[in-house]
Amino acid sequence: MEQIALAAPGGDHSIWGLFMQAGWVVKLVMIGLLVASVWTWAIIVDKLLSYARMRSSLSRFEEVFWSGQSLEELYRTLADRKTSGMGSIFVAAMREWKKSFEKGVKSPIGLQNRIDKAMDLALTREMERLEARLGFLASVGSAAPFIGLFGTVVGIMTSFQAIAASGATNLAVVAPGIAEALLATALGLLAAIPATIAYNKLSSDAGKIALRMEGFADEFSAILSRQIDEKVAVRAAA
Repeated sequence: MEQIALAAPGGDHSIWGLFMQAGWVVKLVMIGLLVASVWTWAIIVDKLLSYARMRSSLSRFEEVFWSGQSLEELYRTLADRKTSGMGSIFVAAMREWKKSFEKGVKSPIGLQNRIDKAMDLALTREMERLEARLGFLASVGSAAPFIGLFGTVVGIMTSFQAIAASGATNLAVVAPGIAEALLATALGLLAAIPATIAYNKLSSDAGKIALRMEGFADEFSAILSRQIDEKVAVRAAA
């Protein structure tokens, strides 16, 4: 086990000073927790912005979709664009619709099932994009306190070894070494608390966005089902 010198009573007791006086194991723990904290905040900011853009995109698409514009015209507008959210679900369904009618529909039920599967796949891809990197937040929220506690335990062990070797038990001499060790736990909590709160909020937001897209997929499936029935009826009459 590494040995560390006890800090002098008049030493640097700032956070930076405590970090520099810590052993290499505790320093590695602290650095790892700081990196995790920075990456956590980067993910939080990115997700908040991307979810806001997604909600705005869903609202714009719903406004256009329910404006009375024909499905064919809307499909031609979106087919060659990079779409997301409801736009991706709409394009996937319409692409399957057009392919099936170009080849000749033999089974309306089969066409409906293919359209539903196409929308389900598009919805799954959108959800994967929405939930990307949320697992990192969950991992930091659950693991960071224990990683910080590990650094604290190692720091306290090395401090007590140094105390035993020097024979000094004065509180002014012992306290800085304990403070160095406890700094690791503080950094663990600093990383874990925002990560846990953000994970819960972002997961809830992703679920609400998913419900909006699922609702649109169900409504659009019903619209296409009616149109399939109408086309099949026209062909049968002809």
